Amino acid sequence: QVQLVESGGGSVQAGGSLRLSCAASGYTGSVSFMGWFRQAPGKEREVVATIHTRDSDTYYADSVKGRFTISQDNAKNTVYLQMNSLKPEDTAMYYCAARATLTTIWDWGQGSQVTVSS
Repeated sequence: QVQLVESGGGSVQAGGSLRLSCAASGYTGSVSFMGWFRQAPGKEREVVATIHTRDSDTYYADSVKGRFTISQDNAKNTVYLQMNSLKPEDTAMYYCAARATLTTIWDWGQGSQVTVSS
């Protein structure tokens, strides 16, 4: 059974940093993409950053470029999101996601709350 287990998150003041981790397990085949999405109260879920597991090609939402960094440790099937210069508008539930090869369906972690106070 596929599992995405997140850790990290919490509360921080504006300008601070947090790091999220996500360990994937249970895949019988390969995973092509891993990423982070977020959802703030009253808003739709949006992509924050994704990474291609084979070539480490990354994508960032414009709102986080230059502040957030996604990285991976393939040996541990783990993806990280380093969040620097956090702003109150970054406050949201952050979800780890993984997409197996030859599918368009994302699997989801349980979510980690990130709260940034001004």
